[in-house]
Amino acid sequence: QVHLVESGGGLVQPGGSLRLSCVASRSFYSMGWYRQAPGKQRELVADITSGGVTTYGDSVKGRFTISRDNAKNTVYLQMNRLKPEDTDLYYCNSHSVGGPVYWGQGTQVTVSS
Repeated sequence: QVHLVESGGGLVQPGGSLRLSCVASRSFYSMGWYRQAPGKQRELVADITSGGVTTYGDSVKGRFTISRDNAKNTVYLQMNRLKPEDTDLYYCNSHSVGGPVYWGQGTQVTVSS
């Protein structure tokens, strides 16, 4: 059984920073982060392959940085210059080529003064 354990969410003021972490119970080709607000579709924040190829959603480019430690099956999301519109439930995502997609339970990020 696959487990994805997320951590690092919380409350931060606009302009602040947070770092999310997600530890997987095994290795995957791709790991990443999506976010979802109530009543809206889940959207890509960023993902990264085991070879280090990254993809970012347009709204976070230049502010967020995704990285991973393959030896630890862990993906990180460094979020800088946070805005109130970044407030969402953030989900860790992982999959391998041709395999099923796995999701974490979600971690809440709230950006508010």
